[in-house]
Amino acid sequence: MPEELQQPASATPVTPEKLSAWDPIKVPVFRMLWLTWLTANTCMWMNDVAAAWLMTSMTTSPIWVALVQTASTLPVFMLGLPSGALADILDRRRYFIMTQFWVAVVAVLLCIVVISGVMTPPLLLALTFANGVGLAMRWPVFAAIVPELVKRAHLPAALALNGVAMNASRIIGPLLAGAIIASAGTEYVFVLNAVLSVISGLVIMRWRRAHTPNPLGRERLVSAIRVGVQFVMQSNRLRAVLVQVSLFFLHSTALLALLPLIARNLHGGDAGTFTLLLASMGVGAIVAALNLSRMRQLMPRDTLVLRSTMLQSVVTVIVAFSPNIYIAVPAMVLNGAAWIVCANSLSVSAQLSLPDWVRARGMSIYQMAIMGASAAGAALWGQISTMSTVATGLTVAAISGTVTMLIAQKRLGDLSIEEDLTPSRDFKVPEHAAPGIGQVVVTIEYLIDPMRSTEFHALMHESRRSRLRQGALQWELLRDIGKPGRYVEQIIDESWTEHLRRFDRVTASDVSLRERKLAFHIGEEPPLVTRHIVEDVLRHP
Repeated sequence: MPEELQQPASATPVTPEKLSAWDPIKVPVFRMLWLTWLTANTCMWMNDVAAAWLMTSMTTSPIWVALVQTASTLPVFMLGLPSGALADILDRRRYFIMTQFWVAVVAVLLCIVVISGVMTPPLLLALTFANGVGLAMRWPVFAAIVPELVKRAHLPAALALNGVAMNASRIIGPLLAGAIIASAGTEYVFVLNAVLSVISGLVIMRWRRAHTPNPLGRERLVSAIRVGVQFVMQSNRLRAVLVQVSLFFLHSTALLALLPLIARNLHGGDAGTFTLLLASMGVGAIVAALNLSRMRQLMPRDTLVLRSTMLQSVVTVIVAFSPNIYIAVPAMVLNGAAWIVCANSLSVSAQLSLPDWVRARGMSIYQMAIMGASAAGAALWGQISTMSTVATGLTVAAISGTVTMLIAQKRLGDLSIEEDLTPSRDFKVPEHAAPGIGQVVVTIEYLIDPMRSTEFHALMHESRRSRLRQGALQWELLRDIGKPGRYVEQIIDESWTEHLRRFDRVTASDVSLRERKLAFHIGEEPPLVTRHIVEDVLRHP
């Protein structure tokens, strides 16, 4: 196996002036997986274009056409979290390979059904949903892999290049699909999709990632899902990102979901027109992605998100009322630019809010927000367009998108401050082992100045978030009614093993928080820490 396809070693820090949009491509393993990602997304777009166009050949109802988008994205919303949990606890390389072959099998089934002539709108939606299951499994693991391959300073560029791959595939996929549909037939799009998916799986098999099993063993799936959700719920910054990305995709998906009908309604509109509009969006996204580094230097993240949302709203209205491709194509180019700027800005914020141990779960929830919002948006705007007109549905989506993003940013405030999520070993792991399978109750006793209780309460609120993000089952702060200033912090863990896992999840930010808590303690001895195992007395009469 070539040495360059091994997992890269950590490198020295990179100064900002040395950063380039193309630096991540210089890492061989990132380059290999990036090309695989490009191919995988090309297959995705080929499938979506073929499915959408096939649906328009069976029905002209806007709701049926829009539901193709819903069927494609809904599985990611439904299955993203279990998939993210599995990607965190299993060998990510093997899991990634398996997702590719799943997509290949679905493509073969689509081909067989179309060739046999038994395809119906409900069956097409069902098979599109099955293909979406593959996407639901694939995306979280790839999102978790990227930070392993590049240095932290290169992460924004790497994510921008992933956006380039997505949008290059947005051009390549529709062009290939359109050419194949016009020359051979829809079924052959699914054939090529299957072949490329198999090749992608074989390429991933060349990657020699060093999977290090956790000495505490694998997390249980249910517990891993609980901890992932808990981490997100206790991260103010990540929750704010989820709100904004949900609002953006809820409204921006209207244009994509109804684009086949817009293409048909344009003068001379056909499959080639639909392909051209999608490709134009891809071109705009690629150009913007290659200039994202410069944009980030010119304005803060929230400004980028808001301005790109406003631009996307404007071009949505323009496309809705375009009489021909000469107006629609430039508008779609701007739409692609707005889409990638907003999506990349929020994706980088999400990645930087997650430590590696929960990254796949966190990014799966992020993707669930995108796909859930996209699925709901496609159905919502499709239904509104069915009850009125396509132009009316798109106009309402555009106005609502800008207004809700303005309100969200005003309510959420400034979220530019990042926590230091560098792993730390400063917390001392208990030397003794605990027998039994019961829950673990940890108590930490503080003695503080009663006059500073309000400040201490505020700090302990941060402590609660920290403990729960690490995976604690419950957290409480107890006050001694007989001794003012004596407080007991109580943390409950699911088991002794889960208690030990929390020590592996400590970050530099947690260490800083501990020092601030100790600064309140006025006792002669350090805070007393005790650990108890909950016994089931019903088993011992």
